[in-house]
Parts: sequence; C-alpha cells; structure tokens
Amino acid sequence: MNNDYREVIEDTEDDKATTADAESASAVKDADLNDIPENTEAITDNVAYEMDSVEDGSSDDADAPEKGEDGEVIPGENDSDDYERLCNICRRPESKCGPIIQMPGGINICSECMQKTMDSLQNADIPGFDMSRMPFNIKMVDLSQLGPMGMEIPERQRVKKKKSKKEAPKFSMKDVPAPHKIKAMLDEYVVGQEKAKKTISVAVYNHYKRIASDNSDGVEIEKSNMLLIGPTGSGKTYLVKTLAKLLNVPLAIADATSLTEAGYIGDDIESVLSKLLAAAGNDVEKAERGIVFIDEIDKIAKKKNSNNRDVSGESVQQELLKMLEGSVMEVPVGSGSKNAMVPMTTIDTRNILFICGGAFPDLEDIIKERLTEKSTIGFQADLKDRFDKEENLISRVQMEDLRRFGMIPEFLGRLPIVVTLEALTKEFLVRILQEPKNAILKQYEKLLAMDEVQLSFDPGALEVIAEQAMARKTGARALRAILEEYMLDIMYEIPKDPNIGKVTITRDYLEHHGGPKIELRTQMIL
Repeated sequence: MNNDYREVIEDTEDDKATTADAESASAVKDADLNDIPENTEAITDNVAYEMDSVEDGSSDDADAPEKGEDGEVIPGENDSDDYERLCNICRRPESKCGPIIQMPGGINICSECMQKTMDSLQNADIPGFDMSRMPFNIKMVDLSQLGPMGMEIPERQRVKKKKSKKEAPKFSMKDVPAPHKIKAMLDEYVVGQEKAKKTISVAVYNHYKRIASDNSDGVEIEKSNMLLIGPTGSGKTYLVKTLAKLLNVPLAIADATSLTEAGYIGDDIESVLSKLLAAAGNDVEKAERGIVFIDEIDKIAKKKNSNNRDVSGESVQQELLKMLEGSVMEVPVGSGSKNAMVPMTTIDTRNILFICGGAFPDLEDIIKERLTEKSTIGFQADLKDRFDKEENLISRVQMEDLRRFGMIPEFLGRLPIVVTLEALTKEFLVRILQEPKNAILKQYEKLLAMDEVQLSFDPGALEVIAEQAMARKTGARALRAILEEYMLDIMYEIPKDPNIGKVTITRDYLEHHGGPKIELRTQMIL
C-alpha cells in the first residue's frame, strides 16, 4: 500500500510540473511586447537570422563576399574600405575564417566563433538557464548602445583585401630600370663602391625579371639573395635604403642581433616579415615583391666552445633557411610576436629579395690564415705578414672563410651573391662630404640658408675632418659626429647677429688655431 501511495504522489507532482510549464509558455506567448522600451534590440532574432543566412546562403548581396576558385574571399564593390573585416574574437581576417557575422555596435564575429559561443552557452552548467526553453523573441541588451567594448581592431593590425586575379595588375618590367640606370641613380647618392653598385644593380634587375617571367616553358629562374660584407660605416645599409627608394618598393630593415629561436625571449624570424608588411601598408601583394635587409648577420654565427644551447646563433640560421629559399609563412600583423590577440596572415616569400649584411670582424685574420697556409720554410715560402698592409683584404673572401667564421653551409648556399665593400680612405671621405646628392655639407648649408647665411668649407678643413674620421674607425658615420662638434658654436651664435652674411670654416678653426672666417652683409655687397 505504501508503494502505491508513493506512485500516486509522484504522478501528481509530474502533472503539476507539466501544467506549470504549459502555463509559463502560454504566459510568455501572450505577453504584450509593446511594454518593452523602444531602444532595445532582439539579439536572439539577429543572431538567428545571421546564422540562418550563413547556412542557407540567403544573406543580402551587400554582406555576402564573393569567393574565387581557390576558396579565398574576393572583395566586393559594396565594401566600405580596402581592408578586410576581422573577427573580434579570433582576430582572423575574412579571407581565412569565411563570412563574417556583423553584430550591432560594430562587432564582427565569424561563424565558427559564433557556433562555439552558442555551444558554450548550451553546455554551461548555469542553474535555471536552459537555451532550449528560452522564447525565440525574447529581447535583451541593445549592443549598438554598448559599442565594441574594447574589442576594436587597431589600424596597424588591419590587412588590405586581396584583389581578384582579374583585377590584380600584372607586374611589368617597365617599372624596373635597366642595370646601368640603377647604377647611375646610385652614383648620385653613394660615392665609390663601384663593384658593389654594379653587382647589386644586376642582381636586383634579374630578380624582378624573375618575378615577371612566365614559367609556361618549364624553365623556372631561381632566386638570388645577396650577402654584403664590409667594414662598419662603408655604406651597406645606405646602399639598400637608396635602392629601395629609387625602385619604389617596400623595404624592411631588421637587426639579426634580436632574433632568437622560437620559444625563447627575443624576436621570432616572422618579425622580419611583419616589418615588411607594415612598410607595404599591410598590403600583402605589395609586400611579396619587397626587399628585406637583415643587418648584423654576422652576429648569428655559431658560438665557439659553448656548452649551452645556441638559441641566437646557429638555431636562427636554421630557421631562416625556409624563409630565404621561399615558402608560405604565417606572419603576425602589426606586432613582432605571435599571440591570441594579434591577427595573422600568410606571406609567400618566393618573390621577396633578401639582402644580408655584416661587418664580420676578425674575418680578415681567417683570410690571412688561408692565404699563408703554404710552407714557411725555403725560398718560395710565404711570409706571415705578407698581407698585413693590404687594405681591401676582405675582397679575397671565399665561402670556406665564412664557414670557418661560423656560418653554416646551408645558410650560405641560399646567399649565392657575395658582395664586398671597400674600406673608406681619406679621399673617399672627402668626396662623401661634398659630392652625393644628399651630402652632409649640403645639409648644413641648407640649415644656415634658412637664416639667410652662406656656409662654405676650405679644402684644408675637409681634409682635417676626413683625417679625424679615419682615426675613429667608424667609417662615414664619424663625419656627422665630427661636424656636429664643430658646428655647434657656429649654429648657436649666428642667429644672434642678423648682420652676418657668410661663414667660412677654415683649417685653423678645426685645429683650434683660430676662428671661422665671418663676412658681414655690408662687406658682401661691397
């Protein structure tokens, strides 16, 4: 009897629960929706509508991006700007994650993140919360009033849309001057280094011919990256900067000293491509035809007699191999490191010209050791000090010397063109002061011309500046430092007297035996 009584009680409670659920659903169904404030939006309606549109492909034409043959999204004519929309949650561009769901308040969510959000809510163990029992037309918070809530994408992290194959302009060799024209333009800015300028001109011209070539005949031209070797201040970085400016291509200058193996403190190798992408205005297609200059490449040589892991030496060389040879790499946009809040994009490095440069100290000693390996006994013996006074011994460098320095063979094999720069002599430094289009003396003349004062240098003064620069052993960089010291007092005193019309820097002034020659405006008129 007790069991029968218990069964009757349970059936009665189930009937009551069913009746309560039915009454609650009926009450919600008959609720007067006009009592809800007008400034609220139905988030459930919007989400459901967007999800249904994505699934059945019935979304509006303005919001449905067109896809190409390879599956990538092609920008439409109705897009408001030239940048791809990014998901505010996973930070992936529309070309990678697919159609973007536009929420009120400027919030963009991809379908995958939206599905994960719904699954999380469905599987969440929240007391009294059941999405399956929520009414479809329930109204909640107006997202348009809240805004992105700190989820805005910075401008530097937005990627430009890729053009379709029909719209993309085909690269033409008409945009690249011939080698003799490239060298003539370099001559206007760089003094000396004739062999280096000629080698770089030919290498760059052949590189862009390779980009414009047609591989339909089965002949594919391999990429020829360059390695610049020269003492500090000889013009390695300046050559590359001038070259990129003349060719109007994006240029990224990276420092190899900050590069480390993935997983260690420091910059990953992808940060080099991030700088190139930023220089191209986040235009991937433009960046894939740019130039990357990795300076201080000698600092990643193998460490000798080290028992610890070489995370900034040989390991970095090995990680650079695939990038130098040409591969598709995932690159963070607007940041030098990868993390969950940084958008990622892919860059193909096959058509990027890589130029590595370094001073390679002590490389001359390795070259001397190789050149004097013959017997030192007998009439035909080579003296150990035979090459001590040779100025441009670095021009005799071979791959064997670079391997002994600490560069691995695989790395050197991807830099087939080796260019050596000459050490700057006194005559070179005097020419650098006055001959280039952007010469240092012309810069100071322009500064004083703004005060309506003429500036000139005696030939003897130029020789003194060049001699002091040679003593500092920092190349052309020492010229500006020396001029700043001597010009400080002059540029401070000249604005005091409006009658000064011309200043001449003499050798006696630089040697502290006198002052500069000053002419007043009245004397110049007479």
